[in-house]
Amino acid sequence: MVYPIVKFGNPVLETEAADVTEFDTPELHQFLEDMFESMYAAKGVGLAAPQIGVAKKIAVIDCSNQERPEDKIVIINPKIVHTEGKQVGEEGCLSIPGFREQVRRAKRVTVRAQNAKGEEFEMTGEDLLARAFLHETEHLYGRLYISHISALKRDLMKRKIKKLQRAGEWG
Repeated sequence: MVYPIVKFGNPVLETEAADVTEFDTPELHQFLEDMFESMYAAKGVGLAAPQIGVAKKIAVIDCSNQERPEDKIVIINPKIVHTEGKQVGEEGCLSIPGFREQVRRAKRVTVRAQNAKGEEFEMTGEDLLARAFLHETEHLYGRLYISHISALKRDLMKRKIKKLQRAGEWG
């Protein structure tokens, strides 16, 4: 099932999500499949549960664009445990469609999370995967990538979004 993407302005995007406490259930496995399907339908490389209106600490990532099934990553209750280096690159968000900005992020990131069975693991990613770990984990704590851009750019973006909302073009 493809869920609609929640857009900026919805409070679920700016509220910390709840920890997941039940693992390895048919409902969780189906939800994860639905998350991947929703992410692919929206042409994203990552998707956090709040982006589809579910306030739980679950995110899915696939930097391969569906080309390598082994690259599908599920992170539940993730925490960033190590960052190093710097990269600057264009970043966007499925919940803020039509907007992209240059964002400074760590080049190498280690995340500690749980998988669908509840087993804890650590994984390190570089470049795009590092960016995805940071971006998706921040979603689960109510932060958006626009918190990393200048106040001026953020205000301009918010004004444009308000204009789109008034015109009925922002759902």
